[in-house]
Amino acid sequence: QVQLVESGGGLVQAGDSLRLSCAASGGTFSNYAMGWFRQAPGKERALVAGITWSGGSTYYADSVKGRFTISRDNAKNTVYLQMNSLKPEDTAVYYCAATATKVAGRPARYDYWGQGTQVTVSS
Repeated sequence: QVQLVESGGGLVQAGDSLRLSCAASGGTFSNYAMGWFRQAPGKERALVAGITWSGGSTYYADSVKGRFTISRDNAKNTVYLQMNSLKPEDTAVYYCAATATKVAGRPARYDYWGQGTQVTVSS
């Protein structure tokens, strides 16, 4: 059983940056591909960024390409999401998730989830 705990969310202004962290415990972190999802009120949970178990490949939603960077440190059992040039439309609850298969857009493909961290971007 893997436990995931996100941190780093908050209230920022448009154009600011935030770095989210997701600390994993209870399993072999390097066995899992990781994803960052977000969910805004009234919208479905959507994949923002994903990273393979080794960190060798990454995926980004078109809406965040060039602004967000996903990375992982397997020695620290942590995955990060660096978010730059934040926009009001980035406002959402951000979740990290782990999958024993490969990065996928469907939330049902993920085995473990964190509790989420709120990111609010004001204009």
